[in-house]
Amino acid sequence: MKKVLISTGGSGGHVLPSLSLYDHLKNNCEVYLTTDKRGSNFIDKKYYNYDLINVPNIYSKLILFPINIFLFFFCIFKSFNYFKKKKIDFLISTGGYMSLPFCIAAKFLGIRIILYEPNRILGRSNKFILKNCSKILCYYEDILNFPEDLKFKIVLIQPLLREQVYNCQKNLSKNLKSELRILILGGSQGAKFFDDLMSNVIIKLSIDNNIKVMHQIHDVSKLNFYENKYNQAGISNKIFNFNPNISDQMGKFNLAITRCGASSLAELTYLNLPFIGVPFPYAKDNHQYHNVKKYVDHNCCWILEQKNITTDIICELIINIRQNIDDYDEKKHNMHKISYQNSWNNVNKKLIDLINEH
Repeated sequence: MKKVLISTGGSGGHVLPSLSLYDHLKNNCEVYLTTDKRGSNFIDKKYYNYDLINVPNIYSKLILFPINIFLFFFCIFKSFNYFKKKKIDFLISTGGYMSLPFCIAAKFLGIRIILYEPNRILGRSNKFILKNCSKILCYYEDILNFPEDLKFKIVLIQPLLREQVYNCQKNLSKNLKSELRILILGGSQGAKFFDDLMSNVIIKLSIDNNIKVMHQIHDVSKLNFYENKYNQAGISNKIFNFNPNISDQMGKFNLAITRCGASSLAELTYLNLPFIGVPFPYAKDNHQYHNVKKYVDHNCCWILEQKNITTDIICELIINIRQNIDDYDEKKHNMHKISYQNSWNNVNKKLIDLINEH
């Protein structure tokens, strides 16, 4: 049985797909998982065993660079030892600086590297390792900033969804006429920008509309504040900070407002829930904008850039969506067209075949 290490860490955008990879491979390979302290917040210890290895962010403040570079090389040394101790055959890296020490160590030890790139634009860490990997798992063939001479390494794969997502109820709403049921998602870390603005939007809409809301709040200390704010306006609400099983709730809503991480957009699309995408403008390489732009090109969603957003603009868009039933239904239809081939078995076969090729 081949031994596979999945290296991940940082945000949920890196960690959650690594858990899907783990579940796909665990019955056919001996799978190991490493993450950093931040990434461990997204992993349920009841279901996943992992080793904690904290990697310094070499892209952080310049004044910390000498210390961070020393710690970074120490992590490479630890990665060497990890590979030798576990006798790893394959490394799968889900991107980010957290995986770089393992990728560098794997290169020198001759261990095969498989990269994972869910975004529409090639990430910096993946770009750094690309020449030394055997394959890179991608959702798109036309990834931006991808070297033409290395495109032969791309293995196209359907978005990596967690196994439970495939069993979740899909959105069956035909329109939004009777009731607006809005899900507000800020990504794995929440979105501070969404907290006040979106609550004001919902309250304004509730004056003339029957509305329910489930709202992810960035600031944990203010969960009660926003719950009371909605309650005082007479709005049925559920407030949360992070919910790893949020996909279980998606079928209960008929519209989402969301940040544009690759995993969030893939889950919403698979569960047929039309969404307004608001890309995080400070994401590395503006990758959230490029992610959602691909869905816009397929007419699966609406997009609002943060710099252009006001309460009135969002309210006007939602009212227009509610009135234009044909457009809403067309977006649902287009979501189904680009996701219907995504099944646990299809993705599983692709991954197992890839491992067995070598």
